[in-house]
Amino acid sequence: MTTKHILALDQGTTSSRAIVFNDQGVICGEAHKEFRQHFPQSGWVEHDAMEILETQLETARQAMKNARIEARHVVAIGVTNQRETTVVWDRATGRPIARAIVWQDRRTAATTDQMKRDGMEAHVSRLTGLVLDPYFSATKIAWILDHTPGARTRAAKGELAAGTIDTWLLWNLTGGTVHATDVTNASRTLLMNLDTLDWDSELLKLFHVPREVLPVIRPCDAEFGVVAAAVFGAQIPIRALIGDQQSALFGQLCTRQGMAKNTFGTGCFMLMQVGETVARSEHRLLGTVAWQRAGERAKYAIEGGVFAGGCAIQWLRDGLGIIKSAADVNGLAGSVPDSGGVVMVPAFTGLGAPYWDPSARGTIIGVSRGTTAAHIARATLEGIAHQVADLMDAVTSDAGKALDIVRVDGGASASDLLMQLQADLLGVPVERPRVVETTAQGAAFMAGLAAGVWRDQSQVDKIREVDRTFAPQWSEDRRMASRTQWRRAVERSLKWDDGAAASK
Repeated sequence: MTTKHILALDQGTTSSRAIVFNDQGVICGEAHKEFRQHFPQSGWVEHDAMEILETQLETARQAMKNARIEARHVVAIGVTNQRETTVVWDRATGRPIARAIVWQDRRTAATTDQMKRDGMEAHVSRLTGLVLDPYFSATKIAWILDHTPGARTRAAKGELAAGTIDTWLLWNLTGGTVHATDVTNASRTLLMNLDTLDWDSELLKLFHVPREVLPVIRPCDAEFGVVAAAVFGAQIPIRALIGDQQSALFGQLCTRQGMAKNTFGTGCFMLMQVGETVARSEHRLLGTVAWQRAGERAKYAIEGGVFAGGCAIQWLRDGLGIIKSAADVNGLAGSVPDSGGVVMVPAFTGLGAPYWDPSARGTIIGVSRGTTAAHIARATLEGIAHQVADLMDAVTSDAGKALDIVRVDGGASASDLLMQLQADLLGVPVERPRVVETTAQGAAFMAGLAAGVWRDQSQVDKIREVDRTFAPQWSEDRRMASRTQWRRAVERSLKWDDGAAASK
């Protein structure tokens, strides 16, 4: 076969997806499968890492089947993943010692709150670019080691391995021969020094994480080993690991300093590429690694993330039962001209940037006798878009320049109504590419460049096509009035669970 194929494994928060791209960036076959979410207590979110592995392997096989190719026709695999979600497993058996703790989980809020009170946040932020929050991996690793009998002793003996989902998949794909991660995922742990791009001894001690459990950190396009032949029927080189939001930034081809994208997934994440200098935010946004290619200096980004994006729509489906499928929200929300004064703050597991309040909780305010399910659905879409507008305000303030356009991707970006609302609330055009699965595409681009499918970045740049650009339609007065009302609602959602947390 003359056409070259790349398999992108896109392991997300609610589903595992696999997409086969050809050397023209065209999707040849794909598959996805949802897996169970576990909520053992309020604010706790867990995954079964074995189920994640099984669904990812199943979708990979199905995607190749749908593309009508065999494993031997795949020149490289790129892996992208939900970040911060943490797994600890037994090196000998390959079995997790506990359920994975998901990035949305807030169980370690008391730990990070105490560290803040002890005055540690400024120093930790200087080293990592992050804030002290349960969102990140360090306190999750420590929690598993502290709450699993014998785990601390076993970790010190080198019997246990830990990592984010990329590391977990890599270990299993290579038959337990490679324990590694990349700089983007490592930069989300609170354990990697942003300047040295390595685990920091001071941070390891601070968070009580033994170095023995951690993977080796490599560039995004390193040679990560090969898939064991028994997995797919042929050995395939693994040529990229990259966290999902950085992968979307790369997939959107935000390769010039100052370019930005927003991904509408389970959460919403806006990243601006800022070049080869570590970003230091004045608005409690995050400094993070955008990507690093072998032999090159790392590119950095400013990032703002909110915890509830597409999962707010899932809640309308699964929690309230007012829609049968996620796509139904568009028709329901579009059946009314506005939200009827209803504001929905989807702070189900706290608020992320720029508020960073793990005790915030979801709020629906402005309900009257005339409020219908359609108004709540529209308010939910507006709540997602308002959170993204909060991110843009902070990102542009940190960068010292306004954005001319925001590139968007992710499953929820397929909603024309949501994208129009987003443009209206941002006050700038929103550009949606023809391929909205840019998270997977970014991993494919990274792997393909490493494997020589594309000679250089200029060849990749020719692949991206725009599907539609949404221009703002609201007047400035209407936009500002809506933003003001949103901020009033946010104020009412903050610090809601403080008393409950303090009494436990």
